[in-house]
Amino acid sequence: MSTTSSTIDAAATNANLEQLVADVDRGGRDVGGITGAVLFWGAVLWSGFQLWYASPLPFTFSFGIFNDTEARALHLGIAMFLGYLAYPARKSSPRDQMPWHDWVFALIAGFCGSYLFLFYNELATRPGIPTTMDITVAAIGLVLLLEVTRRALGAPMAVLGAIFVAYVFLGPWLPDALSHRGASLERLVSHMWLTTEGVYGVALGVSVSYIFIFVLLGSLLDRCGAGNYMMQVSFALLGHLRGGPAKVAVVSSAVNGIVSASSVANVVTGGIFTIPLMKKAGYGGIRAGAIETASSVNGQIMPPVMGAAAFLMIEYVGIPYTDIIKHALLPASISYIALFYIVHLEALKLGIQPMMSAGKPRTVLQKLGGWGMGIAGSLIVMGLVYWIGVGVQAVAGEAAFAILLGLLVALYLWLLRVAAQHPDLPTEVNITNPTRPEAWPTIRAGLYFLIPIGILVWCLTVEHLSAGLSAFWAVVAMLIQMLTQRPLVAWFRKQAVAPMVKVGVTDTVTGLQEGARNMIGIAIACGTAGLIVGAITLTGLGLRMTAFVELVSMGNVLVMLFFTAAVCLVLGLGMPTTANYILMATLMAPVVVELGAQSGLVIPLIAVHMFVFYYGIMADITPPVGLATFAAAAISGEDPIKTGIQGVTYAMRTAVLPFMFIFNPLLLLIDVEGWSELLLVVGGATLASLTFAAATMAWMRVKATWLEIALLLLVTFMLFRPDFFMNYIEPKYAPRPTSELLKIAAEMPEKGRLVAVLSGMNLEGDELQKTVAVPLPALPEDSEASGDAAGLQRLSMAGLTVMAFGDQAQIAAVRFGSQARRSGWEQGWDIAEVQVPNPRRPSEFWVYVPALALLVFIWMAQGRRGRRLGTLAAA
Repeated sequence: MSTTSSTIDAAATNANLEQLVADVDRGGRDVGGITGAVLFWGAVLWSGFQLWYASPLPFTFSFGIFNDTEARALHLGIAMFLGYLAYPARKSSPRDQMPWHDWVFALIAGFCGSYLFLFYNELATRPGIPTTMDITVAAIGLVLLLEVTRRALGAPMAVLGAIFVAYVFLGPWLPDALSHRGASLERLVSHMWLTTEGVYGVALGVSVSYIFIFVLLGSLLDRCGAGNYMMQVSFALLGHLRGGPAKVAVVSSAVNGIVSASSVANVVTGGIFTIPLMKKAGYGGIRAGAIETASSVNGQIMPPVMGAAAFLMIEYVGIPYTDIIKHALLPASISYIALFYIVHLEALKLGIQPMMSAGKPRTVLQKLGGWGMGIAGSLIVMGLVYWIGVGVQAVAGEAAFAILLGLLVALYLWLLRVAAQHPDLPTEVNITNPTRPEAWPTIRAGLYFLIPIGILVWCLTVEHLSAGLSAFWAVVAMLIQMLTQRPLVAWFRKQAVAPMVKVGVTDTVTGLQEGARNMIGIAIACGTAGLIVGAITLTGLGLRMTAFVELVSMGNVLVMLFFTAAVCLVLGLGMPTTANYILMATLMAPVVVELGAQSGLVIPLIAVHMFVFYYGIMADITPPVGLATFAAAAISGEDPIKTGIQGVTYAMRTAVLPFMFIFNPLLLLIDVEGWSELLLVVGGATLASLTFAAATMAWMRVKATWLEIALLLLVTFMLFRPDFFMNYIEPKYAPRPTSELLKIAAEMPEKGRLVAVLSGMNLEGDELQKTVAVPLPALPEDSEASGDAAGLQRLSMAGLTVMAFGDQAQIAAVRFGSQARRSGWEQGWDIAEVQVPNPRRPSEFWVYVPALALLVFIWMAQGRRGRRLGTLAAA
């Protein structure tokens, strides 16, 4: 009886979790008949449109070419139409019925959202002169956008959008700090709906060009079984360790986070297995839920997708996608390494022993040898793939594509044949009696899943294709794989092929539908965020934020950063990560850069954007609203508030990172010179994350004393911020006269940062001085410029036109949208001095020496105390 009851309870929990994911990510409505067919095939057709738009086919056939504005309008129109079909009006509304008025809303919303596409030619002939029809459609569209936002994203996001719309009208009656001239209804709706300054702005453009195709790739990977494969591999490699289920949760969430844009889906996908196993291992329900939440939410900081923020950063920061990935990789990696260490320390504190057999006992040397062979083998395979690909391209010329395609098909068939010779991987983990899968058989059973990911990486890093086009080719490979993998495996096993063909087609179409439904909320979020950004630009609120934040922080950069972090957390309680990032990137990022520059601190723009992004995702954990926490608590059966508080404790190692890389850009791999410095930065940052984890857990080898915790925090700071201590010996930069500006610019290494002190007058008439920097691109290979001419050309490529005369220099122009403009360079300001790295300054990495000495002291002290008490835990 009890077994039957627990089975029923588990089934009910799973059903509730599936409904939660549906409500959050895809809309909770599940209807049949004509409505269900329209919703299903409408989503499939949306995926088809986005694939066509991302592909080179429109230009190949000179057919179906959409400009940016048309594509954005059609994108939003479809999203609003499907949004009203997929999301019920209230949580209590039935999920299996479609009220007639939702059909009306859907059709009108689709028409209003697509208005710029449907009447693009007519609108282009009368810019800035809207007709009554234009104003009516735009006004209705704004109202319907706010309503579908409420349904898909929750009331807070819709209320925030409505507040910003009201702010546009109420400007003349507000206090001086917030007042503005106001705007008429005609001006508001024209700005928001009939131009690309509002709803159809940068955020929606990024959704069209990048986000959809990557979300679709993640959905297809999950549908074809790649997510389950990653989970099974994680259990095979880590299930036998202390706290194995918790370590599996960390690693599998990191891997799934590579392509996932949803914290909640990440929690449910893995947590349904790992949380019960963690409870059984001895972690307890609250810790188990918190570990799964912390690891799943961190999936959004893991490149290359980063919860869709990576693609927004391309536009807001103005650097290539590959640079975004490079800057984000180290903080994300050390955050996961620290969480892995945290769950290990929890296992030591709780005395948790391995749940699963490790198989045949092996010595330490055998373990190290096995790992070494695995890593070396992976590196050799990657090297062979690279050199074969590059070699064929160099030798075969135009025939290289056909040859490489043939090799890829042969590899795919061979990997499928290998997989077909062994039983399929289980689709779930036995929670009652878990057994560890064998490592190599598990790994080889799904190696073909890596082919689309390999294509994505190849296109990005070797072919240097755009992010959207790279993802398109990866999706094409994924679709071919979904159509063929089951029939080919059946053929290799000499089984009936026809039924598997039908399954392959069904999986493919369903994957296209799920990917599009996952995008409804994201597209609507980008549209509403554009509405908020449009209100900011229309009223000039962004210019007032500098004065407001300066007043609140009293000019202190650290206080300003704490204020910014608090605003991100508060907004994140009611907004999805993407919308939170867009708003903070528009309002706060320029303010942080500006006030930092006025304080003499050079803060790279990417560091500020990463800062607001990191604190935006923290809201998925923090009570009382964190949706990921509620999903984990539903699985564990524990209180979500207690789970959230424990999750915040685990997330502290992520929360401290933004403050570190704001002041030490080396953590974002900025200004790192040479392999030796790279190894020092990576090694020091990784060790710092581990020492901080040990300090927050008050445990390393044994329970730490208060003095040891304080010393661990000091070691953490020394490893994260060695420059802080070295600044007391010698400043980082040495001043050089302005007369050497062009010479310094000409001699700087590629992407080296030109640092200068500017003096001038702001819009309020105040005389200011600030320190700014801009990376200088290398000269083109065919450039013959040298000396001062080379310096002028490199400055021009960075967006600067400089007038230099004698010992003085002035900024004549700053190109709109350039790196220089985004970094705070001001037209008409004087360049007071140029700053170069101080040649007398010792390497800041010397600070590592006393830090490591302190760490060795703590390690040995804990070892002596552990042996004396007889409680030293085995690693």
